[in-house]
Amino acid sequence: MKLLSLAVAALAAVALFVYWESQATPAALLAGFGVICAYTTFRSAGISTFLKIFVAIFSTETVVFGGLSLLSVIGVWPPALAEYRVPDSLALTVAMFSILVWVVSHLSVVRSIAAISNHYFEAEDSTEARIWPLAPIRCSERALAIAMVTFLVLINQAQVGISVRLSFFNRDWFNAIQNKDEPTFWRLLWTVFLFWVAIYIASAIIEIVVQAMLTIRWRRYLTNYFTARWLDGATHYRMSLRGGAADNPDQRIAEDVNRFIDGGSVGYGVYSYSILLISTLSSLVSFAVILWTLSADFTIPGTDIAVPGFLFWVAVIYASVGTIITHLIGRSLTRLSFQRQRYEADFRFSLARLREYSEQVALLKGEEAERQVSMGRFARIYDNFVDIMRVRKKLTAFTATYGQISPFIPYIVAAPFYFAGKIQLGVLSQTAGAFGRVEGALNFFVNYYSSLADFKAVLDRLTGFDDSIDRARATEHDKPIVSQPTEANAIAASHLAVALPDGREILDESSFEIPAHQATLVSGPSGSGKSTLFRAISGLWPYGRGLISTPEGARVMLLPQKPYIPIGTLRAAVAYPSDAGAYPDDVLRAALETARLSELAGRLDEEDNWSMRLSGGEQQRLAIARALLANPDWLFLDEATAALDEESEAALYKAFADKLPNATIVSIGHRSTLNAFHQRRLDLKPDGKGAFAVSQGVMDKAN
Repeated sequence: MKLLSLAVAALAAVALFVYWESQATPAALLAGFGVICAYTTFRSAGISTFLKIFVAIFSTETVVFGGLSLLSVIGVWPPALAEYRVPDSLALTVAMFSILVWVVSHLSVVRSIAAISNHYFEAEDSTEARIWPLAPIRCSERALAIAMVTFLVLINQAQVGISVRLSFFNRDWFNAIQNKDEPTFWRLLWTVFLFWVAIYIASAIIEIVVQAMLTIRWRRYLTNYFTARWLDGATHYRMSLRGGAADNPDQRIAEDVNRFIDGGSVGYGVYSYSILLISTLSSLVSFAVILWTLSADFTIPGTDIAVPGFLFWVAVIYASVGTIITHLIGRSLTRLSFQRQRYEADFRFSLARLREYSEQVALLKGEEAERQVSMGRFARIYDNFVDIMRVRKKLTAFTATYGQISPFIPYIVAAPFYFAGKIQLGVLSQTAGAFGRVEGALNFFVNYYSSLADFKAVLDRLTGFDDSIDRARATEHDKPIVSQPTEANAIAASHLAVALPDGREILDESSFEIPAHQATLVSGPSGSGKSTLFRAISGLWPYGRGLISTPEGARVMLLPQKPYIPIGTLRAAVAYPSDAGAYPDDVLRAALETARLSELAGRLDEEDNWSMRLSGGEQQRLAIARALLANPDWLFLDEATAALDEESEAALYKAFADKLPNATIVSIGHRSTLNAFHQRRLDLKPDGKGAFAVSQGVMDKAN
């Protein structure tokens, strides 16, 4: 950016010299805007990578177009190319765009957009790209993303240039109609219109292909980014513990990322708005120059007072009034859209959870209660929908009225000059077209207010999700429970206290040791914190204080009472969290048979929702098969056999002893029959102060 700023500054210096010699106004304007653009380009080294792309494009165009414009000013532009002379306004336009990007980069909402976008545009991952018919090339994802955005900006600017050229075709064509000039009519149609329209159509096809590749790759990267951050280091679990964290992470990753980039099935995303704004501003400047020139001698109706660029100022005033009224009517849409997405996600989640627990609901005959709960959640969707439609009804009433009136204003203002013979039909048509483009550009917020409100809601949800992840990760790094490796062959806790997320301690400060190769049973009344203690030892629980030491390099596995079983093949369910192909078939079958699931051994490639298909006891046995495959050094069983009968439980503990001879078993359980499978015990007993304390000892087999 610094070298580019020097190039812009050099252009400004040359423009100033040209003005000094020729007194040409375009050179003076270019010098002034060039100085400002050079400064903002230099300062843009500190803005986001995403916005820096646009600054680089526009500042480079300032140098190129400014240099070509100065060639015209000093009279060295080739006469044979006079028709293709670069307009003086073009360099000023792109310089203003570059300056504007730097200015808006300081707005909080733009910083939020850029912060999310930067994750993709700073990606150094290697990727492969191919431009047909060339051979594939390897480059970084960042380089490919920047190249695609740059290409799309340039092709969009070219399309605006084609629209300007067709505006002049429209003028000349209608003049030919008015003058009954048939040769000119057909010549313009065949040599100008069809030529430029063909180029425009080709550019539109190329644009949609490149845009599709950019948006899907962008979505893929951001989806992976948010998913990885959400899952990394059990952040998702800590977020669920905090309470008040970002709701419905699944929706924020699956839907909001897509809406942020491309708007989803409706609306617009950050890409659409970026390109749309560039197109809008390009049209505004290009057609404003045409409109100003065409209405340079127009007078205020009913008077002889001439106002330079009269129709331009009419468009500015008309659009400003429309924008203000639109905002006043629709400003509550952002809040309502945010609520709508939350209510929709809550409703979908409740139905999905009902499907997951359909058996339990059926056994309890809870269908009517579930229907009432579901419809209660839908009632919030209904009320929110009514509120949104109430606002949109008013907004549509205004914008529809506004849109119906807009096309007639330039004709009404310019018609007296046409009827007086001061302008031709072609000029009247071009004036109306230019006014429509300028007024349409100025009415950007009027035309897109509803979708902008939806986009702002999506932005807030993604930003809130990212912030919630940061807070959960900060809890992980700053947690007072310290875990450290030790050379000792035991898990030990020193002055360990465990608390709930609200700060209330459930486990009083205690010190204890679990020696290796001595099965230990953890007992205590319900609510005493046995499961929470396991999670603290495994490093998941962040609330409390004290020190936990674990043998260095030890592989620890915890089996909860209700195991997680992914939807898919049985092979994948048993191998989880390893890859489905991590174990040979005979090893998988042996693990299932040892876990007393012989009937499943021949169904490894069968796909199903196994958590719905298997009983509670079968699910626990499947989790035990996983433990046999994983062969951990330490195996924590959090009532992981509670759904089994005593005979099956005894058989599985015997299997642990036979198949995992080097593993240390630590169990939570309430059955007295478990005493026979453990040598030591940890008891959680009330400490008389509202919490529980840990005491340790050798198992009394007599009891």
